[in-house]
Amino acid sequence: MTDAAPWVDLYRVMRLIRRFEEEVQRQFLRGEVYGSTHLCVGQEAVSAGVAPLIGERDWVACTYRGHGHCLALGMDPQALLDELLGRATGTCGGRAGSMNVVDHAHRLIGCFGIVGGTMAAAIGAGLALRRSGGVSVAFFGDGTANQAYFHECLNFAAVMRLPVLFLCENNQYGEFTPMANSTSGTLLARPQAMGIPAHQVDGNDMWAVRAAAEEAFERIREGEGPRFLEAHTYRFSDHGRGDPVSYRPEGEVERWRERDPLLVARRRLASDYGITEEALDAVDRDVDGDVEAMATRALASPFPDPDQPRSEFKGARVAAHG
Repeated sequence: MTDAAPWVDLYRVMRLIRRFEEEVQRQFLRGEVYGSTHLCVGQEAVSAGVAPLIGERDWVACTYRGHGHCLALGMDPQALLDELLGRATGTCGGRAGSMNVVDHAHRLIGCFGIVGGTMAAAIGAGLALRRSGGVSVAFFGDGTANQAYFHECLNFAAVMRLPVLFLCENNQYGEFTPMANSTSGTLLARPQAMGIPAHQVDGNDMWAVRAAAEEAFERIREGEGPRFLEAHTYRFSDHGRGDPVSYRPEGEVERWRERDPLLVARRRLASDYGITEEALDAVDRDVDGDVEAMATRALASPFPDPDQPRSEFKGARVAAHG
């Protein structure tokens, strides 16, 4: 992409993810979100960089920290927010909640609460896609590297030369434990030991993520087997359920905020494309207003009838919201 418009659109996606997650946290603290929430505040550039490459032959498996992936894939944010609030107008009729969203129309196999579950799901999709030119993508965190799923799935994908992109969002912590305290060696060494090409990328720079993902997709589609990307990023929010984040060293969050993916994008849009602060502020205001209106509509939406089958909810969101 050489002109600014597509990148501004991706900035809008990142801003939507940020504001959406902030609204989810607000509603969670008010008791309106049922179950747990795991936010991706600070990790928006990974979703924004990869999602535009997903085609109609591809499939994606997301983690329980998957709201950003869903939005970047093009899922209706109103339906997603409704789902998180347990409303009948939600993506899955209010039955899935935060950690188990499925949307095949947007190539989402599902979000998985099991650590490493995305890798197994992507392996299954990869088996089905071997002769189609499609790619399956597994998003997962650095904590997955110490699960049996990780080693078994990498080995199987390598042996079978499956069209799978393993994408690790390394946000530096497995729940409350720094990666250095739980993981020996480097993440890249593990897939490389199995013959899978693996690369590290700045996960807070959507241009860098996009370039690395494009190359990986190209190689996979050419039949060269799986690829592994480690996107270094940082989770500004708590792990989930409102933990106090007291385990982080003093000053760490502030240092990472200097590389906030939204700030990185704003600086480059200004320096390389001449996009003014005023124009980007207008995008922010537009997105903020949209999310505020979504919350109002979601809170006014009906809860599902426990006696009504999920299939009968098709089209309910349109009927309720007009």
